[in-house]
Amino acid sequence: MQSAEKLRRGQVLRQAVRRQLLARNPAEAVRPPRPARAPVRTLDEEQTTRLLKTAQGTRLHVPVLVAVMTGLRRGKLLALRWSDMDLEAATLSVTQTLRVTHNGLVFAPPKTGKSRRLLALPPLVVEALREHRRRQLEDRLRLGPVWQEHGLVFPGPDGRPWHPATLSCSFRELCKRAGMEIRFHDLRHSHATQLLKAGVHPKIVNEWLGHSTVGITLDIYSHLLPGMQEEAVGRLEAALRAALKESGN
Repeated sequence: MQSAEKLRRGQVLRQAVRRQLLARNPAEAVRPPRPARAPVRTLDEEQTTRLLKTAQGTRLHVPVLVAVMTGLRRGKLLALRWSDMDLEAATLSVTQTLRVTHNGLVFAPPKTGKSRRLLALPPLVVEALREHRRRQLEDRLRLGPVWQEHGLVFPGPDGRPWHPATLSCSFRELCKRAGMEIRFHDLRHSHATQLLKAGVHPKIVNEWLGHSTVGITLDIYSHLLPGMQEEAVGRLEAALRAALKESGN
């Protein structure tokens, strides 16, 4: 309702300029405030392990593991199909995302070309996906005609797309049992943070996450830069000390 009112006011002002009742549209000089960015919350290795252990035996275990190890957004995770997986080559292709619209759930291509990418999978994830696939086939046989096959890696209980809101609700309950309070999207932040702390170049992290520019990656994770810079300086000093000591012998 509020958006419709703003649209009506904008049309009135543009019409006034066309009729020369106003010399210019005063609204054009107004810059709306940028929405505040949600604080970045991340898990360290101990917290990630605790979350995964809590998720064992539930439908969330493998999705959470894949999210932690790839940094995929919720929509892209839920849109993964087995045809996107090459478990022999240990890779997955990001080709689409699952979106919530007024007409229901819709599979759509990623917003940018960078979002379409090939990601390498560590052996731990490949092993978990193989077992997940086996259990899914068993569920399909057990449910018979109730199962609706869409080829999804992480479907709902009957094979149809898993609604993102339902996943988030289940994830909140999981986090409560694990004694932590984070959003599903924070798994993506945790993945990126651990890569950067491990010394992976921001450009590589940028390509892995599918950000349109490396500036976006650096902006989101700028809180890590001071510590990373101190560590880099420490490494440089240690290398120089060793070189000077050796040259002095």
